[in-house]
Amino acid sequence: MEPTNKGATFYHYKLLKKTVIHPYALRIYAALPILFVVLDSVFVSPAGLFYFVIAVPVILWIQYVVSRSVLLIAGYPIAKRWRNSFKLPWPGFMPDQYISCGLFRKVQLHNFWIGLSFTALFIIWSPPAFTLSLAFMHLWLLAPRFYALVRTGWRRQDDMLKFNPADVSCYSQ
Repeated sequence: MEPTNKGATFYHYKLLKKTVIHPYALRIYAALPILFVVLDSVFVSPAGLFYFVIAVPVILWIQYVVSRSVLLIAGYPIAKRWRNSFKLPWPGFMPDQYISCGLFRKVQLHNFWIGLSFTALFIIWSPPAFTLSLAFMHLWLLAPRFYALVRTGWRRQDDMLKFNPADVSCYSQ
């Protein structure tokens, strides 16, 4: 029998590093927003929970728009490759398939700086509890992504990242 690889593309990736997210760390990560809301409500404003509930969709939307814009400007196809995830430890707009380390880092750095700039605009016009909620949610959403980048290799350009529910893997082509 003759092999049928005519027109087929096979990708052979070599695993360079796999970073497993420990369940205990995941529980701590999940508890941080609850702790923040309690502290915000006690020390900053009794309406801290209300502002937090408003800040969550605002930051998710900002990060979605920034990520999508960077990907479109970079010419990266996003249809069926990126999706909104609400599962820990990767909440927000995340790649569903392999993604280049360099492109992922670029998207997350743009998310970080544009999100912080947007939050800084709210310092003047909104209550402090809302601004703190925006800043906390922004950093809370980006923390596991930057952790994954630092653990797998910040400087890698051509390697590929794959995000799974309990780990992140870095592959070489």
